[in-house]
Amino acid sequence: MSPEEPIIFTTEETALGVYPRPPILTSLETNWDGFGLAYMCQPAFATPEMATPRWHGICIFTHGDRIIHAQRKLDGKKRLDAVAGGSIVVNPAHVSQQATWDEEGDFIILAMETQIFDRVVAEAKISSSVELLPCFSTPDPLVYQIGLALKNVLVTNPVGSRLYAETMINALSVHLLQHYASHKSVLTEYSHGLSKGKLQQVINYINSYLDRDLGLQEIAELVHMSPHYFCQQFKQSMGMTPHQYVIRCRIEKAKQLLLQGNITICEIAHIVGFANQSHLNFHFKRIVGTTPKKFVK
Repeated sequence: MSPEEPIIFTTEETALGVYPRPPILTSLETNWDGFGLAYMCQPAFATPEMATPRWHGICIFTHGDRIIHAQRKLDGKKRLDAVAGGSIVVNPAHVSQQATWDEEGDFIILAMETQIFDRVVAEAKISSSVELLPCFSTPDPLVYQIGLALKNVLVTNPVGSRLYAETMINALSVHLLQHYASHKSVLTEYSHGLSKGKLQQVINYINSYLDRDLGLQEIAELVHMSPHYFCQQFKQSMGMTPHQYVIRCRIEKAKQLLLQGNITICEIAHIVGFANQSHLNFHFKRIVGTTPKKFVK
């Protein structure tokens, strides 16, 4: 390989290995399918020039208000970036990148397989070809909040985070199409909900598999819809997102089991699909207004 050719990475693990320090947090041990997250803090460093053909990459800077100066190369173009926390860099699949920065900083890398973005493009029904475009450092509050939300769920509930994470990635894909694509498009807003038959099918499925780490794509496919289309119609019907509904179903099932009086709170947490008793306690108190222990007294 000549010095001018970028290194091609085909797995998240090998791509993360170019940095001098290992990630502080990753999604590699979760059930997330088709996307991943790594949170890291790296010293001043110069990466090799590299490309990732299988996934789009979003780098989200989380180092606060101070400015970190970086020399960045994207798709052959160079720029000196003054990077503040809350800024992002968009690196599409196949596009080569290289970065050199002058002091320690922390950031989140979101990697998303290309077909996730392609599904959103297909739903937009754009006649011309659409590509995700590279973007140098730019502030983006929505992507920043999505990154922080996904990082937080990895800390608090990595085992049962799939549905929430897929919902966030769906929102991210729509936002990327609207703001960072070669043909920017607004997806149709659906004002009607699911049919009674489809809604009942979804409700029955969710309640039958509360103990599983349910996924948005999995539930949407049940009624032959895209995740974006399904989320909108479900919220129209139920007044809440699929993730919020699943949490409430788990709490209702937990209340029933608590009243039986012969199962421990720890066992109930696992039966209804929470990662642990602490996670059950958090959502139970938030929704019911008291702890599971006090609820049965």
